[in-house]
Amino acid sequence: MLNVHSLPLGPVQANCYLVMNERKESLIIDPGGEGEKLIRKISSIGAKPQAILLTHAHFDHIEAVDHVREKYGIPVWIHEREANWLTDPMLNGSKKYIDLPNISVKKADHLFRKEGQMEVSGFTFNLLHTPGHSPGSVSFHFSEDQIAIVGDTLFQGGVGRTDLVQGNEDQLMESITSKLLTLADDTIIYPGHGSWTTPMEERKTNPFLRT
Repeated sequence: MLNVHSLPLGPVQANCYLVMNERKESLIIDPGGEGEKLIRKISSIGAKPQAILLTHAHFDHIEAVDHVREKYGIPVWIHEREANWLTDPMLNGSKKYIDLPNISVKKADHLFRKEGQMEVSGFTFNLLHTPGHSPGSVSFHFSEDQIAIVGDTLFQGGVGRTDLVQGNEDQLMESITSKLLTLADDTIIYPGHGSWTTPMEERKTNPFLRT
């Protein structure tokens, strides 16, 4: 059984998730900033980080990547369509904001290239390619525990923005309707910002999805 710990980090409070198994081995998903705060959290719950997974490469989800990678000596995974975004402040969006530093982190160690069941550092999940918010956005579906970590694709009562680099509204809606809302009704969906939700709740109440 997996436990999920959420920690909002960085200037826009993006959710970082620690997905931890019974041996306290953990995946770090989207370390978006405040590396020392994240490390304190990891220590406080006794987690043993095994890898960093990124739902996408926008600055608010990657700022602490190198800090955490170097602390624990663990690999970083991202979708191949955003492999070069980690090093490019224009693509990852940090250059857009004059009150933020240009963010650039080292290249990922591994690339997601196709959908389907994957095993990373002892964790098994279904990788869903969910583009629209960005071209390489992915969601991690841990089907046995009915958990999905979806980045900025879908929110409680909202959907991801598509006015950033290579955003696409049609793709976003297709990703949501065909990949996320088709999950089991009571799947816990953990978004990149805000509170968790479920496919059933979003089908019923999300004003961006109701027809």
